[in-house]
Amino acid sequence: MSELPLFPLGAVLLPGGRMSLRIFEPRYLDLVKRCGRSGEGFGICLILAGREVGEPAIPATHGTEAVIVDFSMTEEGLLGLTVEGRRRFHVEHTRVRDDGLVLGDVRWLDEPGPATLRDEHALMSVLLARIMDKAGLDHEGPGKGDLADAAWVGWRLAEWLPLEATERLELLQLADPHERLQRLVERLPDFQAE
Repeated sequence: MSELPLFPLGAVLLPGGRMSLRIFEPRYLDLVKRCGRSGEGFGICLILAGREVGEPAIPATHGTEAVIVDFSMTEEGLLGLTVEGRRRFHVEHTRVRDDGLVLGDVRWLDEPGPATLRDEHALMSVLLARIMDKAGLDHEGPGKGDLADAAWVGWRLAEWLPLEATERLELLQLADPHERLQRLVERLPDFQAE
């Protein structure tokens, strides 16, 4: 078990994914200062009840460790952060500090070792390559490099396909990258234009 400050959001951060945040509440400004000094991360969890601003929100029991990779000042004079998702965790218990920051006792979830895409999911690598081409992102080609890694392909598709936040949370909870890809395969017909 580890104690981890939690940042409840209306979005899900996935392992390897990046997210931009605007920080203005004192509890989160203090959190960012501490993380900046220590190099430690904080947890991002989907909000189940409440709002991102104001009273502490109730976070989902699963989340992703966020590590700060860049920061800047926004046009509004707010602190802007870019965070990257690292390890998945399960929240066992939460408590709220006097300043409103939610702390969680978390259990880090085991990640399976590298897994090559199965033949039945090869199309997912092709789909992701096309998405990356449209976004102007370099890659080695379908079925090569990261595009051959079942976990990486699943996380990126879960991040970039038009899924609801609750669907991303469900995918975050799955340990098996092949099961995650299969769930995405089953959703593909819903994304096709009529």
